[in-house]
Amino acid sequence: MTSVISQPSKRKVAVPATRLLINNRWIASETGKTFAAINPSTGEEICQVSEADATDVEKAVKAARTAFELGPWPKTRASERGRLLHRLADLIEDNADDLASLESLDNGMPFSIAKAINVAATVACYRYFAGWADKVQGKTIPIDGDYFCYTRQEPVGVVGQILPWNFPLMLQAWKLAPALATGNTIVMKPAEQTPLSALRMGELILEAGFPEGVVNLLPGFGPIAGAAIARHMDVDKVAFTGSTEVGRLIMEAAAKSNLKRVALELGSKNPNIVFADADLDEAVDGAHFGLFFNQGQACTAGFRVFVERKIYDQFVEKSGARARIRTVGDPFDPGTEQGPQKDQAQLDKVMGYIESGQSEGAKLVCGGKRVGNRGYFIQPTVFSDVQDDMKIAKEEIFGPVMSIIPFKDIDEVIERANQTTYGLLACLDP
Repeated sequence: MTSVISQPSKRKVAVPATRLLINNRWIASETGKTFAAINPSTGEEICQVSEADATDVEKAVKAARTAFELGPWPKTRASERGRLLHRLADLIEDNADDLASLESLDNGMPFSIAKAINVAATVACYRYFAGWADKVQGKTIPIDGDYFCYTRQEPVGVVGQILPWNFPLMLQAWKLAPALATGNTIVMKPAEQTPLSALRMGELILEAGFPEGVVNLLPGFGPIAGAAIARHMDVDKVAFTGSTEVGRLIMEAAAKSNLKRVALELGSKNPNIVFADADLDEAVDGAHFGLFFNQGQACTAGFRVFVERKIYDQFVEKSGARARIRTVGDPFDPGTEQGPQKDQAQLDKVMGYIESGQSEGAKLVCGGKRVGNRGYFIQPTVFSDVQDDMKIAKEEIFGPVMSIIPFKDIDEVIERANQTTYGLLACLDP
């Protein structure tokens, strides 16, 4: 049986500002609407957050455009941009427990992982791009004739950024840090499922001393605020991490508006390939971590585990045994390995895939059930005898469900691993 910590934490977590951040001011949305931030460990409301719409996006874009063209930002030296990013990294380190607690409360990520991995990686990201701020260079190019040819790297302008909910703090850094280091201004929509750590970062951005209008934060819903950013004529680029379906909508909106640049990181169905000469115990542990980390809610997770037939039965047995002792429960308990799925919709989606795997003939090795009736917890689930044409082998589950698939030789498995509509990463355990 999976070990379960049944009681939710009584830990007190300070809630940050819950309004929109536009032009360095916390303001209510134009409509006055709010939405609930939900604790996935309990299903209960944490607080109400202002809900941005197209009118609020218009205000934020105007502030960002002014900051980019007329404010102090275009005159700010590259070294000063780097200093501000270093200052922000310092503030994140100083508030590491606070930020990790918000991630656990709002996202369900175990606190130990949120602090040791998520917050630490966030700090490292800001420091890395702080170092790049004064090192962006162009080229001189030899060409025929009496000409001097050179390139100069310049900021794109106003960048719209739309975040996912699975690693809120770290993915905010991945979008903010490079854009700020290179002199752009930002209109960002945090995921409506996990707005709180992004808003706390807004408070730290103000404390760090970034000028007015450089970073604007608009919690709200994708079809309203996200769509308004994607189609806005004065947004020069939009960056999005999330589902393939929404990525298509953003590309369409960009094409129908001002042909803005688009950067997308979308879904995945990554293969993890294990050969017979691998260290079996290490391979089992690596595949287990590679899939179940963050409740399986990672685009880099190894959802399809291909295992050479010679060791297939042993691998399945050991993987099932490891999954059965995975500790599921309160994300604030130091012993917890796996917290809840983000919300009811995600829980329902994952349970639907588990039902599909069983109905299509995959063997349920362990798990497959919801844990308790409060919050959105799912048992770590392992399937064997999975075929390539099953839904659980083809579609992105984004949850704690491992599909173990046998293969015969390297030529066969490379071909099968590449038979997917997704493309992000792959792992080999030789």
